[in-house]
Amino acid sequence: MELRQLRYFVCVVEEGGFTRAAARLHLSQPGLSAQIRQLEKELGQPLLDRSNRSVTPTEVGRAVLSYARAALAAADAVQQTVDAYTGLLRGRVTLGLVSGATGHAFDIAALLADFHDAYPAVEVTLTEDTTERMQAALLAGELDIAVLGQATEVPPPGVAFRTVIDVPLVAAVAPGDPLLDGVEGDGGASVPLADLRDRPLICLPRGTGVRAALERGCASAGFRPRVTFEAAAPHVLAQLAARGLGIAVLPAGKDEPTHDGQLRTLRIVRPEMRARIALAWQADGPSSPAARVFLNRLREALPKPSGT
Repeated sequence: MELRQLRYFVCVVEEGGFTRAAARLHLSQPGLSAQIRQLEKELGQPLLDRSNRSVTPTEVGRAVLSYARAALAAADAVQQTVDAYTGLLRGRVTLGLVSGATGHAFDIAALLADFHDAYPAVEVTLTEDTTERMQAALLAGELDIAVLGQATEVPPPGVAFRTVIDVPLVAAVAPGDPLLDGVEGDGGASVPLADLRDRPLICLPRGTGVRAALERGCASAGFRPRVTFEAAAPHVLAQLAARGLGIAVLPAGKDEPTHDGQLRTLRIVRPEMRARIALAWQADGPSSPAARVFLNRLREALPKPSGT
């Protein structure tokens, strides 16, 4: 049994298949598969169920997985201890990002490029997902850091976060919509949430902070939102609204989409609902030195909480 075989096994489980795992490991798929089969042969038990489209661990594989991760973590700790004496930072950082956060909060590409220049031996893996799944991944140790939608002002148990965006939600409406009757000018226009009852709404998917805020607000107003279209990117929601397919519920801000005058935005009130983006990590801090350094760099670079 070799450490690299354990690393390959963990990677296949995390990626849910050999194709994506091979790409992440920069290996050929047949070579990766052969290494996993060799590991299974040495252990005398199959570790992966290959009968479905998505590769999943067997019962034995699930039992082995935590020990494989512990062995890899121990090996990394040995290397990190040596590196601490030489002043070299190396390792791997896993970063999760909620869709739409980059354009509204910060330039992730610039942050990653600066960090890579400063610490070229650190590998940073970036993934996009929903807030709910990223919170679960943080608690499971599958993510070191996440930029996610903050559904509540208090972090869930085991998670710490710092709010970086805190803005109200607005309704993006196409010209001619009855919501615009009597509304003059662009400044300070608002709409009561009750006026969105039974109207077709366009919103981010369930599991995102914006969707959670919308559903909580509607519940407090005594109705369920009628969401007819979903999309993971806010600009797609705006495009659908501009075509008259519904009212898009979006975070307010200086980059509100208007699509060349095809949309008007109305601040949703009574109750006001807010979209919050937060930098999140495990409450006791990331486990690896590389992740801790990366978190500190993010906290320095990200803006202080902003709102309108």
